Amino acid sequence: MILAAGRGERMRPLTDATPKPLIPVAGSSMLDRAMTRLVAHGVDNIVVNVHHLGERIASHLAGRARIVREDRLLETGGSVKNAQPLLGEGPYFILNGDGLWRDGASPMLSRLEASWDPVRMDALLLLHPIESAIGREAKDRGDYFLDADGRARHRGAAPAAPYLFASVSVCDARLLHDSPDGPFSLLKLWNRAEAAGRLFGLVHDGQWFHVGTPHALAEAERVLR
Repeated sequence: MILAAGRGERMRPLTDATPKPLIPVAGSSMLDRAMTRLVAHGVDNIVVNVHHLGERIASHLAGRARIVREDRLLETGGSVKNAQPLLGEGPYFILNGDGLWRDGASPMLSRLEASWDPVRMDALLLLHPIESAIGREAKDRGDYFLDADGRARHRGAAPAAPYLFASVSVCDARLLHDSPDGPFSLLKLWNRAEAAGRLFGLVHDGQWFHVGTPHALAEAERVLR
């Protein structure tokens, strides 16, 4: 599933007329880059949720993805739950529509799939070292610590953490069991998985871009060109 419903407020004024996932970066949109990687990996059921300028995305993806239109923003967790009938039991990838990365020695999606273990995991998060994230902002404090056994721990009240959540995860329907109705964040479910010892992380070995503002977009274009 690709999450593409958000308004992209911090990317305004670009997002006043163009959905953030469709903003071109060095000649290709973030959404198209993600679609290309998923298809190359062999994914044949791609679900995309839309809201802000949603018909632009739906038209752009015509025939390439199954579109879920949201009449209100459901946040990340609510959107995945709403799309559950199209996703099935999983496991499945969940990608932010504005995620942008370069693979390392092997494709990142292949590394995530190979690391997924439903016996031990309810969710597997792609993490990236904060110090090498391209486009990171001064206010970024990191999101997660990573234990030696691969379990991820949220920063919580700590002043900083060494890894950022890098916009891609793997889960299956079990993660959504007993989840609330309406809008809610996937973080709520990840925190529950962490408390049960079932939240894991994988460190990305390529480049990862935090494209949150027009300034960060310009930096991503400089690197990718």
